[in-house]
Amino acid sequence: MNKNICRYCYKEIQDRDELVTASNWFRIRPFHYRCFELVEQDTRTIAGSWSPVNGRVGLITVALMVVLAVVLLTTDLLGGIGDVIGLLALYPVLLRALSYFLFEIKLPKYVENKRRS
Repeated sequence: MNKNICRYCYKEIQDRDELVTASNWFRIRPFHYRCFELVEQDTRTIAGSWSPVNGRVGLITVALMVVLAVVLLTTDLLGGIGDVIGLLALYPVLLRALSYFLFEIKLPKYVENKRRS
């Protein structure tokens, strides 16, 4: 089984409770939630910032983008440009699906007695 390794401290992520997947310019990386806070503090520019894909923020973003994409792709609200915006709105949805299938599905929801590494 392929292990999920934190991209900050290079230790194994043991359950979904510890996992934060983040995206930055077409990249998805797994982090411990503590390490992700450190990554956010280390980030100096908006262009280099990591945004969380899973969790509440990711869920709200995905829900809003699905609604926006459905409205723009099924109606003629903005014409051709609306279709392009609707397709671009599906990007966070794709990131969330990739995050789930690449990282989260491999991990148990919660491990009671975690070994500290």
